[in-house]
Parts: sequence; structure tokens; C-alpha cells
Amino acid sequence: MPGPAGQGRPLPASPATAVYCRARDYPTDTVIPLHHHPDRHQLVYAESGVLVVHAGSGRWVVPSTRAIWMPAGMGHRVDCLGTVRMRSLYIAPQSMPTAPAEASTVSITPLLAALIHAAVEVPQPYDPRSRDGRLMHLILDELQALPVLPLHLPDPSDPRLRRIARQWQRRPHDGSTLHDWATRLQVDVKILQRLCARELGMTFGQWRQQTRLLHALEQLAQGRKVIDVALALGYDSPSAFSSMFKKRFGLSPSQFFR
Repeated sequence: MPGPAGQGRPLPASPATAVYCRARDYPTDTVIPLHHHPDRHQLVYAESGVLVVHAGSGRWVVPSTRAIWMPAGMGHRVDCLGTVRMRSLYIAPQSMPTAPAEASTVSITPLLAALIHAAVEVPQPYDPRSRDGRLMHLILDELQALPVLPLHLPDPSDPRLRRIARQWQRRPHDGSTLHDWATRLQVDVKILQRLCARELGMTFGQWRQQTRLLHALEQLAQGRKVIDVALALGYDSPSAFSSMFKKRFGLSPSQFFR
């Protein structure tokens, strides 16, 4: 169920303007409070730095050179890890009728990155028939086929799962098994299994791996070494961690952040 939307932030763009681009830079540890854009979809692109976005009932990590798609009206809070160069596209819903209805972290193609960089300089309003208009139309074309990345961590509502989540937030290397947690919480193992499937859409093991993965991404994106991150998360070796990472993303940690 969607969470609160926070303050609405209308934009200084005409309803007839299909795409509006804004560039903002934020110092490390900036928190952009909960808010929403009532009349625009948003693509939040981290040209540099790392964003942790809390929206709806989950959390997304957005490493440098990736982005998050945010449907119009969805409330979100943004935490900036490190100095962030944020470039945001605001899309009129009528100009992209097949836009995704859910938030998601996406890869940004080199072409779209260059288009976003150019769109920052486009004055508003622009003539749709001009060069600027064609540039913005090409952005809409590129947005139709962005690869979605598995960088979302659902936020459970059940107090028993929330207790597990809090523990992993403090101690991501915690290796307690499903049976360990069932004993600790005094519930049947099958109850925890059903809760994970119903609230998170994944198994207990998948949830733990995803939690570790997002924690690792935050650390790696801020410049920590692979060996330090791997050992801090409880992996036996950097190679074991890198193998898990590559299985999930198709790239090694060094390739992912290149």
C-alpha cells in the first residue's frame, strides 16, 4: 500500500511542455524531505554520488550513473550519500501514456545521459518543432526502453519481519537462519515463510541477500574496497561476494561502477 505523499511540489513548466529538466547539486548527507510531484512523472538521475530513495513501501539504492523512475503523485524522500549531482527529468503523463506505474531503479544508456546533459540547457518553454523540441522528443523515445535493475528492497509491515529488518540494518552480516529467527520470534517456520512471500514477494534467503546487496552497493559506491565490503557482510572471501554480485547484475563490482 502506498505511503504518504508528503508536500506537493508543482513545477514551473507549462502543462503543454512534454519534458522539463532541472539540475541540482547537493552536499553530502543532504536529505530531501518527503514530497511528490502531482502532475509529472520524474526520472531522478544521479550523475555522480549515491541516492537512497524511500518511496511507497520500499527503499531503492541509486548508484552513480543510474536513475530511479518515480510515477506522478508518488511520495518519496531522498538521502544523498556523498556529494550528489542530480539531474531530474519531469515528464507530462499525456506525453508518455505507457509510462511505468511503479517506481524502479533503471540503467541509463550513454545516449540518454548525453541527452539529459543537453536538456539542462534547454530554455522553457520550447517549440516542439525546434531542435530543442526534437531533443526532448528523443528523450521520450529513450525512456521507453530503460533496463530495470534489481535495486529495490520492500519494507515489511508485519512487526516480526520488521524486527528482522532492523537487525539486518544494524548487523548486515548476521547469519541467523530462518529456523533461528522462528525460534527467536516464537513462531512456526512456515508462518515466516508465508509472511515473506506475502509481504515481500521473495523467500527469506532472497530477502537477506537483497538486503546485503543494497548495503554493499551503498558502501561500494562511496569508494570502499570490495574486500572490506565482502568481509563486513559476512562473506568468506571477496571472490564469493563478487560471484554473487555478478550473478545478480551480470557484471563484477568493478565493472558495475566503471
